[in-house]
Amino acid sequence: MSKDLDRVFNPRCVAVVGDKRANGYMWLRSLSHFSGRVYSVQVDPNELPGIKELGVQNYFSLLDVPDIIDYAVIAVPRTVAAQIVRECIQKGVTGATLFTSGFSETGTEEGKQLEAVVARIAREANFNLIGPNCMGVYNPKIGLRQDLRQYWGEHGVVGFIAQSGTVAIAFSILANSQGIKVSKTVSYGNGAVLDSADFLEYLAEDAETKIIGLYVEGVRQGQRFFRTLRETAQRKPVVVWKGGEGEEGARAIASHTGSLASPQAVWDALIKQCGAIKADGLDTMIDIIKALLYLKPPRGNRVALVAMSGGESVVMTDDFTRAGLRVPQLSESSYQDFRSFFNPIGGSYANPLDISWNMPSTTHLLRILTVLSNDINIDSIVLELLLPNLALRWEYDSHFLDDLINTLAEFRLTCPKPFLVVLSPWDMEMQAKKIQVKLSERGICSFPSFQRAARALRELQRFYQSGHPSTN
Repeated sequence: MSKDLDRVFNPRCVAVVGDKRANGYMWLRSLSHFSGRVYSVQVDPNELPGIKELGVQNYFSLLDVPDIIDYAVIAVPRTVAAQIVRECIQKGVTGATLFTSGFSETGTEEGKQLEAVVARIAREANFNLIGPNCMGVYNPKIGLRQDLRQYWGEHGVVGFIAQSGTVAIAFSILANSQGIKVSKTVSYGNGAVLDSADFLEYLAEDAETKIIGLYVEGVRQGQRFFRTLRETAQRKPVVVWKGGEGEEGARAIASHTGSLASPQAVWDALIKQCGAIKADGLDTMIDIIKALLYLKPPRGNRVALVAMSGGESVVMTDDFTRAGLRVPQLSESSYQDFRSFFNPIGGSYANPLDISWNMPSTTHLLRILTVLSNDINIDSIVLELLLPNLALRWEYDSHFLDDLINTLAEFRLTCPKPFLVVLSPWDMEMQAKKIQVKLSERGICSFPSFQRAARALRELQRFYQSGHPSTN
């Protein structure tokens, strides 16, 4: 196969073949902020007025487009897909996404045969075909989008590969809301020609990508996939989410992308052997990547937990110890420091800490955190922000929340240990979301629950314990 995927991920000229009003001209509209040139190829005269309204030049044949095309999106009926792929090859297009579905994922002989024909045509010409049954490439820096809801004009350092188009789009949108921006993503569907290993190889070489996430349902060449995964994981962190656990999940995979499922235990063992990190869902994927991006490498698994009530401190400790982390006693020097200023009435400076009535000011909180930062028995620090308690403060002090975030941002910069926040919203989820955005803007890693924070920190600690270099 041709490996000139950089022109596919960074095209200067894109052609959309077969976009229709019935689909809201989804592809042409998603390219409304594309930094390069966009052309339409549509033979239905009823569609021409709508395409013209979008300000896009239409041609009746891909071969008539008077430009060098780097990337094409093919959204035509499956029966003519092979013809359009041939025209892409004849035109000299570098690569294309076959959005069209109805191929091997249907389980029918007709669908399988149609996919086999398209795949053979592409392979014989060394043509970079993504799909079928997928959403293709997303590069936010140049406005090459899969969906109108995706951001554009900004980019980050996380690459994401997914068989599912919905998962690929959901990751880019939800990760962005958590302060994670992507470098590039790709949805490859059935993977008839280009499979996950091809995209792993590309992102391993991509200078803009520092961390890779992968959602996979099945692979066609198992040995090649795991060899590529192992080689890539030696260079960059790779977080793998294997979809379709159990018999029911295997049936769902077969009808979604036509992939063959393998026992989950086999996958888990091989992911670990390759040096990758296992995730078991989209939330976990985002949490682990967030930890890799924003948290400093922990030296060990000893955690200082700071809660805002006695009951929360107990629950917090249970969740972190259940995840395999330790909540040890502090050093004697730390206890001496706390005795000099910490009021034990209605609180506690044992680990976990209960600071219910010990935060008269953000300066006082900073002093508490600084003691933990200097403690030789502690590797990481976790602070709970219990919003109902904090709301009592910001209701009469309009500057309190900004002062708090500034204090935490200052501490994060000076603390040599991983520092993360757990936002406990109770019935204040809307306020929690706004605070989470403010925290992420200041580089503060936050999580919506103790369990998710504990899981992410555990995976981070295991990752660095195995000898991987820092990602930040």
